[in-house]
This record gives sequence, C-alpha cells and structure tokens, in this order.
Amino acid sequence: MSRRLADVARKVGVSEATVSRVLNGKPGVSASTRDAVLTALDVLGYERPTKLRGERARLVGLVMPELQNPIFPALAESIGGGLAQNGYTPVLCIQTAGGISEADYVELLLHQQVSGVIFAGGAYAQADVNHDHYERLRELNLPTVLVNAPIDGLGFATVSCDDTTSMEQAFGHLVQLGHRRIGILLGPRDHIPSQRKHAAALRMAERHDVELGDDRIVHSLYSLESGQTAAAKLIAAGVTGIVCASDPMALGAVRAVRRAGLRVPEDVSVIGYDDSALMNCTEPPLTTVRQPIEAMGKMIIELLMRQMSSERSIGDEVFFAPELVVRASTAPAPASPVPTPPAPPAE
Repeated sequence: MSRRLADVARKVGVSEATVSRVLNGKPGVSASTRDAVLTALDVLGYERPTKLRGERARLVGLVMPELQNPIFPALAESIGGGLAQNGYTPVLCIQTAGGISEADYVELLLHQQVSGVIFAGGAYAQADVNHDHYERLRELNLPTVLVNAPIDGLGFATVSCDDTTSMEQAFGHLVQLGHRRIGILLGPRDHIPSQRKHAAALRMAERHDVELGDDRIVHSLYSLESGQTAAAKLIAAGVTGIVCASDPMALGAVRAVRRAGLRVPEDVSVIGYDDSALMNCTEPPLTTVRQPIEAMGKMIIELLMRQMSSERSIGDEVFFAPELVVRASTAPAPASPVPTPPAPPAE
C-alpha cells in the first residue's frame, strides 16, 4: 500500500496524504487533483479501490484529423499493431467538419479512463488555435505523444518526420533538374509542419539563387480539390516545378497542370509528400518524399510505454529522416519557357 501511495504521489506531484484522501473518498481534494490521482493509478497499473473502480480497459486514444489521406490509415495501422503487441486497444477518434470537437474527444477519452493518448494530427499542429484541452492532459500527467508537431511549453513527447530535410530534398531535386521557377504548395499558414517547410524553402532558394516571391508560395487545405485550386495560381505564375506538402495536394496539382493544357512532367514537374498508398500507381507515378511510417510508429509506441512505466515525462521531439522517392512526375526543366495559362478567377 505504501509503495502504491509513493508511486502515485510521484507521478502526480502531490503528497502521499493527498493520494490517501482520494483513495479513501475523503474531502479536501480538488476535482482536478482527484482526476490526476485516479489517472495515475490506471497508468501505473494499480487497481482502483472497489468504490472508485468503475469499468476500465487497457485503452489508448488515437486522435486523427481524417482518414481520406491514405497516410493516416497507414499510421493508424502501424500504431494499432504496436498497441496490440503491448496489450492495449486503440480508441480511434476522427475529426469531421461540424462533428465532435477535439476537446470533446479528450473529455470522452478521459471518461473512458484511457491509459494514454496519441495525436496524429489536430489542433496542436496549428499555432493559432485553442490548446486548453492539451493543458488538461498535462495537468493529469496522462501519457501523451504528438506526431509531426510539438506544442511549445507543454513538453509532450513528439515524433516527427524532418520537414526541413524533406524540403531540402524536394527543392534540391528540382534544382538539379535545372528548374529555376519553383513553386511551393503548403498547408495553412499557422500549420507548424508547413511553417517549417516554408522556412526551409526560403533558405534553399537563397542557397541556390532561385527567386521565390510571394506569388510562388501558396497555402491551402490538405486535399486534392484545394491543392488543385492553389496549384492553378502557381501555374499562372509560370512555375516549372511544384513542391507540395502532401500527396493529395500533389495529385490536385497534376490535375491543375492538365486543366491548364500543360503536361506532367514535360512542362511542369510535381513532387508530393508522404509516399502514401498507391502513389506509384498514379499517372504519372508520383515523385514524393517518403515518411518512414513504420519506424515512426514504433517510436510512438516506445515513447508512450516509457511514460506509462515511469513517473518522468518525456518532452523530447524525435526526428526521423525522410527519403526522396523519384518516379515519373519530375523531369528536367523545359528548354523553353512554359506557356503561361490564363490567371485563375479571383476568389
């Protein structure tokens, strides 16, 4: 009993007397502290007292922004397999427009007494949105892992593919092919991975003396349709190569090139990001930057399990190196200037 009190007290950062009051149902403990103590019991593998037990399973929340982008089902499969090997079951939470908010999902997961949460995309990756529900996870000291973007000041464990290296590989590939008019198609302006790619693109342009004005950097949502609309602006600016922040955006860019009466890759080269399923089966097969999903998935599980077995939080961001996969959507820059199509209609 004394060991359990000491372990839980260390995990939560309170006194053993406070833990004892919670376990015995005594007054004088705030609701947040009570929740933190009960969560620590679950995480450390101690059984709750009968009167506090309720229904509990070895569950881990897996929060994703969507499943339309093939990279997210691939990541879910990798993470789900790793959780199963460790005796845990994922609770999949998918964001939908007008549906349950991410903050509501967090409350639902806490109500289910999950042992941890993995975020593979969501509000944490956007700098300008509310992060209060992450503060709640930190207060409870619940094991949490983020994918591809950290939250400043909260110190959550984070596993990321190196956005800087990915942009260097893609931009450098186009430069090696002789492209000088390069366009960059990114996600929303406050999206942290896109901000990292943006900064890397500017450095690469300066390093290679390539002009990269505002008309050659466009932001959009991470979808084929949004990518097509945004890429049309780059094509109107006369670019001969486009680096995209996701594979669906790149497929939208390919469609935009064709809608403009041009060819991929003869007139405009296109590079995606993720190397998600079937990108080698598109027409033309897509040159893209591969995220090492299997390796990242294993590290996500390792960081989560380490938090569950220790009272120490793990606040490092672990970076994985991407890999440029060259296929048929990129080619040497055209010898003559690409015909400039009509400008897209004003929004």
